[in-house]
Amino acid sequence: MMRDTSPDQQAAYYARLAGLSPAQRLRIAARLSTAVHRLAEAGIRERHPAATEAEMRIRLAVRLYGRAAAGRLFGAEAVPDDAL
Repeated sequence: MMRDTSPDQQAAYYARLAGLSPAQRLRIAARLSTAVHRLAEAGIRERHPAATEAEMRIRLAVRLYGRAAAGRLFGAEAVPDDAL
């Protein structure tokens, strides 16, 4: 439920989504996923400008999937203590 959107606008939004093909909805979801990754990377880069690409991948994994998953992917010892 969108709290900052009128019921009429919300109904129009859902009607438009319902009118899209599965392929169109998938493309939109993929673009949104890419946007989330880019925003997360930008935030990490701003807080850790000297991070290597490897460190960026680890920090991004922590941000998106959690510390436990990042630890399984990269090894718990590779996950920085301050990674959020």
